[in-house]
Amino acid sequence: MKGVILAGGRGTRLDPLTEITNKHLLPVGREPMIWHSVRQLTGAGIAEILVVTSTHHMGSVVNSLGSGKRFRCEFTYRVQEEAGGIAHALALARGFAAGSAIVVLLGDNIFERSIAPYVAEFREQEAGARVLLKQVGEPERYGIAALDERTILSIEEKPSKPKSNHAVVGCYMYPPDVFKVIEGTEPSARGEMEITSVNNVYISRGQLKYSVVQGGWTDAGTFESLNEANALLLANGNKILP
Repeated sequence: MKGVILAGGRGTRLDPLTEITNKHLLPVGREPMIWHSVRQLTGAGIAEILVVTSTHHMGSVVNSLGSGKRFRCEFTYRVQEEAGGIAHALALARGFAAGSAIVVLLGDNIFERSIAPYVAEFREQEAGARVLLKQVGEPERYGIAALDERTILSIEEKPSKPKSNHAVVGCYMYPPDVFKVIEGTEPSARGEMEITSVNNVYISRGQLKYSVVQGGWTDAGTFESLNEANALLLANGNKILP
């Protein structure tokens, strides 16, 4: 199993902090944000990691992460030359995956606890994909999953009448056929390849499993959530709880 960290985008909601640096290199607690994703993957036993970022700050990302020796892993890097959505960025991992299952993290998602138990559940499932869900207070702001006991029945983006309070967060686990699924998806109305479209294919097959995140979680894409991420990790000295 291999890992993929998606760390592209311009981070415009964090201007002017992101005028001269990649959002994922901003400090969260005592470390650059992207280090958290690396530690989550290595803590789950994943030592081969692809980092996908944009052309603007690739050099800075490589300077921060290096070869992976510091983290006891091995990095590969790919450039997403234009913003095309999460699924578009993920498609760049096809050669890297080389037939392996993958665990994908959005580089601005911060988890108080380890994702290792969820990765273990993914390893044990017979087929399909797995996503992580988190109960949230304002479900109208997120992609929300309607559930049964084992699978996700549907995902609706920013629903006016949410069917649950379980948001789909930025950790996705896919079998090797995900790249064929991406090939068959069409761009959304905003012209991007949406990860929800990929997940909907697995839903249609009855093959999208889920785990519910325990402990704190936030993305760090706004000033408010960046502050929350800092508080979350400073409280633990950037250690990831079991």
